[in-house]
Amino acid sequence: MRVEMIPDSMTPDFHTSLRRWFRSHGRELPWRAAPTPYAVLVSEFMLQQTTVAAVIPYFVRWMQRFPDIATLAAAPESDVLKLWEGLGYYSRARNLHRAAQSVTAQCGGNIPSDLPSLRSLPGIGPYTAAAIAAFAFDQCVPVLDANINRVVARLFNYRENITTKAGRDFLELAAASLLPKSGGRRHASALMDLGATVCRSGEPNCTACPVHHFCKAVDPEELPVKPPKKTITEITDWRSFSLTDDSIFLIESPGPTWRGLWILPPGEPTPDPLATLVYSITRYKVTLGISLIFPQPNWTPFPLSNLPPMPSPHRKALRLILAKKTPRCLAREEA
Repeated sequence: MRVEMIPDSMTPDFHTSLRRWFRSHGRELPWRAAPTPYAVLVSEFMLQQTTVAAVIPYFVRWMQRFPDIATLAAAPESDVLKLWEGLGYYSRARNLHRAAQSVTAQCGGNIPSDLPSLRSLPGIGPYTAAAIAAFAFDQCVPVLDANINRVVARLFNYRENITTKAGRDFLELAAASLLPKSGGRRHASALMDLGATVCRSGEPNCTACPVHHFCKAVDPEELPVKPPKKTITEITDWRSFSLTDDSIFLIESPGPTWRGLWILPPGEPTPDPLATLVYSITRYKVTLGISLIFPQPNWTPFPLSNLPPMPSPHRKALRLILAKKTPRCLAREEA
């Protein structure tokens, strides 16, 4: 389909309107206060598939514990995963750790600014590389997260599936046509905040949009076009609880899910579980049930005061059980 771009003669007005709005309505975020390359790197890894509100407290704690890339690179992976605990998608933490080690070993501790070098680091794809280039180094490059994709698709009334190669190529071209000659950090931040607060998913607040007079969308609530969501599969996962001498028994996750974390051991279905909870992971809705069982020889005890990194569902289930003051499951005596 043919999509009309904003004429070059009008882009200065677009930039002026967007800048003016951002000065008054831009979000105050901790990684924006001092957008060092390291702070931006950490925030971008954390923000992958996670909301800004959820990330803020984790980011603050992270920067206190790992204030620079050298400190992060030298830290044990277990410490990294423990501080990430509860944020989910733990491969991001491992990749961030590996990226820090790569920068320290190969780049003299300086995060590179060019896109090819950024792309060569573990866990950094096209979007994250562009985001670091824009937010850390003020480069004028297209930054296409979900919010900006939505803004761009609506501005240009793009009515095709944005997840196809043609769709991605169009968004890249359209976003590039909006770039200013300087001030890439402010431009990308403004578009991102516009999508997060005004040009929202579903019905946008068009009357509050600073660039609505440039927008070609006829029915913006229908854009962007995406494929139907994948079907959610419901499964049940039974786990075991064993406590003796103030120690809980866990096993190391065999992977691929939660690799490097410690989880409750496998359990058996019971009509009277100690606890149940429901959580979602990728395209699954999981009902987690906990049964009481004697500890097995290959399970590892951990003091309740010093637990290893655990995934959120297992940690929450453990808190539920301990809050009930469940009787301890003592190990069987040897015959």
